[in-house]
Amino acid sequence: MSKFDFKEMPDKDGYFGEYGGQQIPPELIKIMNDIDDAYQEIRNTKKFQDELDYFNKYYVGRPSPIYFAQRLTDKCGGADIYLKREDLNHTGAHKINHCIGEALLAKHMGKTKILAETGAGQHGVALATACALVDIECEIHMGQVDIEKEHPNVTRMKILGAKLVPVTRGTATLKDAVDSAFEEYLKDPVNFFYAIGSVVGPHPFPMMVRDFQSIVGREAKEQFNEICGKNPDYIMACVGGGSNAMGLFTAFLDDEDVNIVGVEPAGKGLDTMDHAATLTKGSPGVIHGKKCYLLQDDNGEPLPVYSIASGLDYPGVGPQHSYLKDLERVEYVSATDQECLEAFMTLSQIEGIIPALESAHAVAHAMKLAKTLGKGKNILVNLSGRGDKDIDFVAEKLKL
Repeated sequence: MSKFDFKEMPDKDGYFGEYGGQQIPPELIKIMNDIDDAYQEIRNTKKFQDELDYFNKYYVGRPSPIYFAQRLTDKCGGADIYLKREDLNHTGAHKINHCIGEALLAKHMGKTKILAETGAGQHGVALATACALVDIECEIHMGQVDIEKEHPNVTRMKILGAKLVPVTRGTATLKDAVDSAFEEYLKDPVNFFYAIGSVVGPHPFPMMVRDFQSIVGREAKEQFNEICGKNPDYIMACVGGGSNAMGLFTAFLDDEDVNIVGVEPAGKGLDTMDHAATLTKGSPGVIHGKKCYLLQDDNGEPLPVYSIASGLDYPGVGPQHSYLKDLERVEYVSATDQECLEAFMTLSQIEGIIPALESAHAVAHAMKLAKTLGKGKNILVNLSGRGDKDIDFVAEKLKL
């Protein structure tokens, strides 16, 4: 029996330890509680589960496979490196897992429009896809900087029928897109549904997104034991808001034989201001309706953050990650832009798998760690998305 017990998290008020909750205006608390009530009502019904299972299998293409990266392992030396191939899902990333769940919930509640923010565009594409699938209007807010970096995903969202709203305020990146989308949501929260793109925001969203993403870890645990006859020695995933990481981690939290690692973006270096390593360098604060670790100034305002990966440049993080850090159940480390790019190119050229820049942060740490562990150990990396969206940006960056 594990010394940790995570079964009842969050509590009835949406807290993971001291993190989470509903740090929002009183008039919004009822709206959030209505969403929670609707989710609790349908989550375990046979009709909802059958519908979700059907789409996961026949639409998304689940289960996603686990792949032994033999050539990457040989290059690094030491531990065996395995990849959970979420990049093979329909739309190319893990985001589709919770987007279909949220779209079905919104439809069940009779909502007329779904709003969301996106950074790298993967959440936006997945949500636009899910909205087309269930026939509901979709509006995506995206920072202008990210629009210019992630052009292929911008085009996909438009083709799928979503309304794209460019955000030019502030740093014109993910945090500002969240602010913009939330302001639009507040115009009519009764009829609109804000489909948050990670394990962030006020309760019940960190719980709901985790639950929809937990299929990743459940599959991985069963698959890895079939392949190796045991749990992995290490599991790891990149962490921005942290949905792909919680998706993988949840199934293994009680397994003391499994070391769990979250990899944050160190950007241009932790000794600079140009990073987004929230859990490594931040402190507890409040952002976007929840308490979590936060990169903040002396007045508690979020700092500008930076990452080469648009999906990771967020100054906050999921409240459950904050709790797991304090418990020391998960080790949070970081990888720089340069390490990310090297991992991106290495995996592409010796395994024929082009990873998302977000996922490449986790690959970078796995490559580094494998050398220190030696033969007989193994590492499972959540390859959360594919890098089609990043190829033009990387080609320009590296002058290919």
